[in-house]
Parts: sequence; C-alpha cells; structure tokens
Amino acid sequence: MMTITNIKKRFFWNKIQKNLLFFVLVLYLTACTEKKSFQIKSFKTVSGWGYTIGNSDKILIKQSIIPVISEVKSFSTEEDALKTGRLVVEKLNKDLSPTVTKNDLILLKIKF
Repeated sequence: MMTITNIKKRFFWNKIQKNLLFFVLVLYLTACTEKKSFQIKSFKTVSGWGYTIGNSDKILIKQSIIPVISEVKSFSTEEDALKTGRLVVEKLNKDLSPTVTKNDLILLKIKF
C-alpha cells in the first residue's frame, strides 16, 4: 500500500523530470540555431549606387548594377540600393534564394 509521502515523492520527481526535459529541449534548440547577422553597406559607383551584403567581415554579395533589367545601370539613389539589399537579406534570413525579380523592384518602387 502506498503512503502519502511516497505519492508526494513520485509526484515531485515526475514534475522535476518534465521540467528538466523541457529545459534541456529549450537549451538544445537555442544552441543549435545559428544566428545569421548580415550587414548591408552601400557604395558609390561611377553612375550611381550599389550595395554589399556581408557576414563576419566577408562580402557575400556585391551588387553594383540593378539586377534583372536589360541594361547595365546602377541604382539611381543610395536608398534604392539599400532597399534592395534589405530585401535580399530578408530572403537570406528565410533561407530563400537571394535573387531579385522585376516584380520585387516594382514593389520596392526602384527607379530603373
């Protein structure tokens, strides 16, 4: 026959085990997720602006011309270059392809 103290001990250990399992799971998930921090910088080109995207002091993408348009042309403003760079970083953070479409440029109101 179980005593009350035996039942309390069992209840206590079950609670500890569940909380410990939850804690270990949370630690595992936070330790295994790699935090990507990308830096966007603009730079002046001969005919306008471009952007770079870096990670840990390495340049991953250097875009000196507007992608997906038929002519070779830089961004007309620094803000246009940075808006496009921010879109690319959003895509990278979502593990999507960093390609930019003509529709993306239209939605960002990039002048080309």
